[in-house]
Amino acid sequence: MERLAGRIMLLWGFPRAVIAFLAGAVGALALPPFGFFAAFFISFTLLVWLMDGSTGNPDGGIWARFRSAFWLGWVFGFGYFVAGLWWLGNALLVEADEFAWALPLAVFGLPAYLALFYGLATALARILWSDGFGRIAALAFGFGIAEWLRGFVATGFPWNAIGYGAMPMPLMMQSAAVLGIFGVTVLSVFVFSAPALIGTRKGMRTGLTLAALLFCAHLGYGAYRLHAADAVPAAPAEGGTTVRIVQPVIDQARKLDDAERAAIFEEHLALSALPPENGGRRPDIVVWPETSVPFIITQNPDALTRIAEVLQDGQVLVTGAVRSEDAGAGFAPRFYNSIYVIDSEGQIVSASDKVHLVPFGEYVPYEDLLRSLGISDAIAMPGGFTAAPARAMLTLPGGRTFYPLICYEAIFPDEIGDDVERTSALLNVTNDGWFGATPGPYQHFQQARIRAVENGLPLIRGANTGISAVVDPYGRLIRGLDYNQKGVMDATIAGGAVPHWSRSTREGYFWLVLLSMLLIAAVSRVGFNFRTN
Repeated sequence: MERLAGRIMLLWGFPRAVIAFLAGAVGALALPPFGFFAAFFISFTLLVWLMDGSTGNPDGGIWARFRSAFWLGWVFGFGYFVAGLWWLGNALLVEADEFAWALPLAVFGLPAYLALFYGLATALARILWSDGFGRIAALAFGFGIAEWLRGFVATGFPWNAIGYGAMPMPLMMQSAAVLGIFGVTVLSVFVFSAPALIGTRKGMRTGLTLAALLFCAHLGYGAYRLHAADAVPAAPAEGGTTVRIVQPVIDQARKLDDAERAAIFEEHLALSALPPENGGRRPDIVVWPETSVPFIITQNPDALTRIAEVLQDGQVLVTGAVRSEDAGAGFAPRFYNSIYVIDSEGQIVSASDKVHLVPFGEYVPYEDLLRSLGISDAIAMPGGFTAAPARAMLTLPGGRTFYPLICYEAIFPDEIGDDVERTSALLNVTNDGWFGATPGPYQHFQQARIRAVENGLPLIRGANTGISAVVDPYGRLIRGLDYNQKGVMDATIAGGAVPHWSRSTREGYFWLVLLSMLLIAAVSRVGFNFRTN
């Protein structure tokens, strides 16, 4: 290991960049659908050794070392995000004649931007770098800051934060209930980087011991929390609410075809009307995915009549749909990506609009400037969608309340406010059909599961092509439909939230962990400077 570490440290130029890129790319194997978390041990061990050799131009001073470390982190991040997000380009191939030109921007441009955050992470770590286990604490601190910033800078895109690679199964998800995704990320980078100490020996015993204790605590707390939880019900339980999720698997090109709209609507209705399996309990709630209604439903009263004909007395439909709103004389109407609650009489009894829109998919940032350059929305809605000023809870007949998350809103832990405490479940409707049979839908599903664990609530997730599921508050799958599996699934959720830490408490623990890493790194750096001077 010492010989290998030495060879990695001494790499320079193109070979050094190749190893950094490959180290990042290997880390993508820790993400769904692979879930091979040990890949991160390889990635971060290599990154630490590369950082050890990141000296820069000897005549360039501090700035040269800072720049060298930033470049190293950027290349590492570029490899990680290209390998983990290449599937985003598939969305542009749905209407390839119009959007294929933007394929390189999706496959390489977005990863190049996101890699800037990892460049910042290694640059921050370089300031605190030393020769002992304090340097892996410095790296953990740098990545903690970077991933936190990635959650909100330029509207935010915290997809595939490092911590998700440490949570491939419910046993390993429970730490998120205490620390949140960003707190788990900080400790994960420390643990994943620890094997690098074997190659340099300095601080090896202390660093490996601490990393082993953290990993054991991660597993031990998961085992304790799952053991204390109620077992996942194998069959619908009396007294709960039975939910039917419709997964219609409508091809995206077909959804964009006006001639197919009526047929698509009837397919949703037909699936909703199927009898329960094995004479099971009638669903109380039927869930359709994001934008399932292929027209403006408030302008089609016959559609509401058809829904009322299919729903049985007391049943409720929760569906994604586009909502229009008159903006006044002389102005184009506003459109919202919304969720409607429709009762068995065909009446809309509750609604919620999407708050966090997808840049360049649902709206154009700096619209006037970019439209003048020929960049337009990737949706068939003039002017794009309008963001709701605030999130409205979905209140169903009988008093049950859902916390709505439309599409990728589920990847933002900070999108879920304190009002979640008044709800009985998270509801995530999405259409991942844009991305095809790629890792994208699996990654999206895992991130939604972590939101359930963080907030101690069951998750109801309806996706056009998958993955649709009902997940318990511990991230365990109650029932689900795999990608491209057309059909319905019925599952019963009982009760509401389980004991959990509040968002403010999780954020407090994140900053406590981050400051602990900073303290370890700073003390180690001071000792290093003292020894070298």
